[in-house]
Amino acid sequence: MKKLFSVFLLAIVIFANAQEKETANRFFYELTFKPKKDSAKLDKVITILDITDKNRSIYQDYTIIAQDSIMKIEFEAMKKSGMMKDLSKSMKSPKISARIYKFYPTMKIQYVDKITSGFTPSNIGYNEDLKLKWNILSDKQKIGEYNAQKATTEFGGRKWTAWFSSDIPFQDGPYKFSGLPGLIVKIEDDKKDYSWVLQGNKKINDYTEFSYVENFMNLKGGKVNELSREKFEKTYSDFKKDPFATIRPMMTQDMLSKSIPGMDGTIGDMMKKQEKAYKDFFNANDNPIEPPYEKIKVGNVEKVGQAK
Repeated sequence: MKKLFSVFLLAIVIFANAQEKETANRFFYELTFKPKKDSAKLDKVITILDITDKNRSIYQDYTIIAQDSIMKIEFEAMKKSGMMKDLSKSMKSPKISARIYKFYPTMKIQYVDKITSGFTPSNIGYNEDLKLKWNILSDKQKIGEYNAQKATTEFGGRKWTAWFSSDIPFQDGPYKFSGLPGLIVKIEDDKKDYSWVLQGNKKINDYTEFSYVENFMNLKGGKVNELSREKFEKTYSDFKKDPFATIRPMMTQDMLSKSIPGMDGTIGDMMKKQEKAYKDFFNANDNPIEPPYEKIKVGNVEKVGQAK
């Protein structure tokens, strides 16, 4: 009887865990963007929009997640040997650090980024109830393999042209864009500083928005500290100016001079290297999608012209 009861409990646990699994439709967008205002040079990165069965979507840079299989091998080797290894030489860095969550059906937005609090990564974010005013036009064309229709809007001080496909039944899109009767398959501003084009999609059966590295090293940042938009930007701006402001007071000279097994240099050397990486990342882009404290005008969807 005791054994039967144990089997019954195990079955409940397995069933509960199975029920908690999240699945997602992952849409791959190639983002072509102009990171520097005073340069004509364009950069490219693959980003992803994951629309899950838990009534939410997550938009983020795909760079780190794309390296999951390689990182898993590297981390398992470090775990087995008990020796650290500097993976910065072999690991590509993301070009976008934020994640953007949209919650269905209201499409309320949560913009989340990481800072450090002491030695611990911390998530900060702000919420936004954004309703873009779309002009849906009669123009149609093929974007890749998708039948698409044209729409325009203004957002973040920019004029945007989008192409959406009603063949894909999600009123969503990359970054903060949503609200059209179909998935956005292409969108760009009139200066072509930012342009997203859908490249493909696949089904994820056991979904997490975090990379293998984040899960393995517990770098997910914990619960989001929700701030006002202004407070968020002030906090993140302070972090950009001095990424190790909260860590530096904790470090003694003795700690900084200690070497790290399996890695070149001391803890102090690694901090300097990481600080430079932060600064390089932040200085790489002075042409954001939205200016600070942007007040976005909202409105209802408006149809213009007749679909043919």
